[in-house]
Amino acid sequence: MTRLLVSILVIAVVVVGGLFLLAGRASERPQTHVEKAVTLANLS
Repeated sequence: MTRLLVSILVIAVVVVGGLFLLAGRASERPQTHVEKAVTLANLS
């Protein structure tokens, strides 16, 4: 019984951790696209 409870807890932690990881990646993606294409004429 205790081994079953521990395995359920481990699976729950892995699933929740995976969801947080995916949510973190999804929220970070739009922030990385801040870079804009800069023409050489603007730099000179």
